Amino acid sequence: MITNALFLAALAITPPSAQVASRLPDAKSLGALHTQLASEPHVAGTAGDARTIERLAALFRAMGVDANGAPLEGFEVEVQEFFPLLARPVRAKLEIVAPVELLPQAVTSEGRRGVLSLGVTEPNLAIDPATAHPDLDIAWNAWSGSGVAEAGVIYVNYGRREDFARLAELGIDPKGKIALARYGGNFRGYKAKFAEEVGCVGLVIFTDPADSGATRGKTWPDGGGWANPECIQRGSLLTLPYSGDPLTPGVFASKDARRLDPSALKLPKIPVQPIGYGAAQQILARMKGPEAPKEWRGGLSCPYALSDENLRLRMEVEQTREVTRTANVIARLRGATRPDEEVIVGAHHDAWCFGAADPLAGTICMLESAQNFCELARRGQRLDRTLVFCAWGAEEYGIFGSSEFVEKDRDALTERAVAYINLDMAAMGLKPGAGVSPTLRARVDQAIAAAPGPRGEGTALEAWGKDAAGQPTYGDLGGGSDHVGFWCHAGVPSIMLSAGGGEGVSYHSNYDTVAWYRAVVGDDYASARLVTGITNALVAEFGNASAPHASAERLVTDAAEQARRLAKLASAQGLPSAELDCSRLAEGFEKLREPARRFDQRSASVATGERDADGGRADLGQLSSLWLRAGGLPSRPWFRNLYAATDRYSGYGTSSWPMLREAIEDAKPNDPASQAQLEAAAGAYFQVLRRLEDVLGVGRPSA
Repeated sequence: MITNALFLAALAITPPSAQVASRLPDAKSLGALHTQLASEPHVAGTAGDARTIERLAALFRAMGVDANGAPLEGFEVEVQEFFPLLARPVRAKLEIVAPVELLPQAVTSEGRRGVLSLGVTEPNLAIDPATAHPDLDIAWNAWSGSGVAEAGVIYVNYGRREDFARLAELGIDPKGKIALARYGGNFRGYKAKFAEEVGCVGLVIFTDPADSGATRGKTWPDGGGWANPECIQRGSLLTLPYSGDPLTPGVFASKDARRLDPSALKLPKIPVQPIGYGAAQQILARMKGPEAPKEWRGGLSCPYALSDENLRLRMEVEQTREVTRTANVIARLRGATRPDEEVIVGAHHDAWCFGAADPLAGTICMLESAQNFCELARRGQRLDRTLVFCAWGAEEYGIFGSSEFVEKDRDALTERAVAYINLDMAAMGLKPGAGVSPTLRARVDQAIAAAPGPRGEGTALEAWGKDAAGQPTYGDLGGGSDHVGFWCHAGVPSIMLSAGGGEGVSYHSNYDTVAWYRAVVGDDYASARLVTGITNALVAEFGNASAPHASAERLVTDAAEQARRLAKLASAQGLPSAELDCSRLAEGFEKLREPARRFDQRSASVATGERDADGGRADLGQLSSLWLRAGGLPSRPWFRNLYAATDRYSGYGTSSWPMLREAIEDAKPNDPASQAQLEAAAGAYFQVLRRLEDVLGVGRPSA
């Protein structure tokens, strides 16, 4: 049995450079992975999901042996089972019910007149035999309430909080009605949440052609890739104040885990049904009520009315909920000199249908990256830090697999994980971009300068979006995918990498197949090569311990900007004391720019693993972890990072500096309770500022 010391001594330690690693991805390999993983529908918890888990484990294990069957030292594969609550569709029906004179030709199969049945699944396509697969589901929204609703219909635009407020201003009463909302503007779960809160008895969600259909360009399969009238977006409706299995918040969902009572969960009670815009036009074209505001009108060739007392919808939705087995599939490649520190790359493997775009356009990049670094390790080129490649289960239901992984060993993960790189639906075009935690941005600058650009020409940096000063721009990380557990719960600095620009969308539909992807995104897999090349460069940069992985200067620069933004928000809300606190915070972080620059210089000059007189490299991890609050946000304790959380009203968006932001958003001028909340929130950020001063050595006597 080889010991860790002997293993390390035996390695020829030559860490691969970002330039070398980023040029290894192979288009044929990526295409082969895509064909295999998109061969059948694989909704989490189904037989297709179980077979996909087996395929992934086999693919990872094959990376661990060479052509002669010799194993790769320090390479391990784990199938991490977990048992979350999952929903499954049973049946669905949607009908227009109207006076016979409005629907003179409409007769149902049961002989009912004045009733028009609307499609709740996509028709098969002759051009793509995959669309006839027997395991494809009807269109459904997971976690919908089960039941029957028949009522008048109101059009609610995107179903946002502000849309329902506008309806109230216009005198439209939603109580007892079925809401018709278009996708976009917020997470679909909030459309259901807000509709139920105002008294709607059902919700129908459709894809509008102006957002992703015929208004955007030619549709699939008629010469383009945009959504055709029958294309339907599925998806989760979960809006609980935490990610992961609904029954085990903060605890790993093992088979015998202690679980909440399902009846106590705040899941939707009203039935919810998604449809295509062809079916939506059948509804809107028959509505004769007051016209919707101009900005609410989409791309359908009919008026958009707000309501019609004579037109009714009848919907039936039935779903089941059951604790079900699924799994994360994890491969670890041991680091040469820092095996207890990790760089983690993840992408989910479950899909609503075939998932060629979502998620597999990212999953194949993660797998190819793992394969590339295994091959480098065989050549004696192994990174200092351990690499962890993860295929997450049940992401689509509510970011389950990655959250369970984080919850299983959260505190240790916070200590050992240098960075998490997320690849969800990542390769969808040739325009690269990323959301990046502030401390990582300097190192990302280096990685994208080293990685090849689109189709191997130039560099990724040259193709990247720039600010007015010509510097690469990065988004703020919040909700929407598997980085949430790492960044918002455990405080692990994260990157959400992607490349977009493809002309079309098949999102969460039965048309999200390899045929669609290769026709629309490209059968040359140039996008996947681009994304994998950048991923490899990032892994090489963060896996190499000879340079600091985190930048204090980038952190304090961004923190000062976040504080300035909140000062403007407080001013707009009429909160002068909060505006003053935010301005003081901005000044405090701004004053740390020079100490932070010196800290970064010291960190870069200290030998690997050593500590300088001022703390140096040993304090790098604290740059992110000092933002963690043990009790979490006051209304959402699972979200422990004071730097970022998911937006509480849109789901997908980011709430930067959430504790203070949300206190400002909720505050009422001259209200003592609001003032107390504002002071407590500002105080939490002043505490972070003081702790950061200590990490940076501000006020310490000079050597």
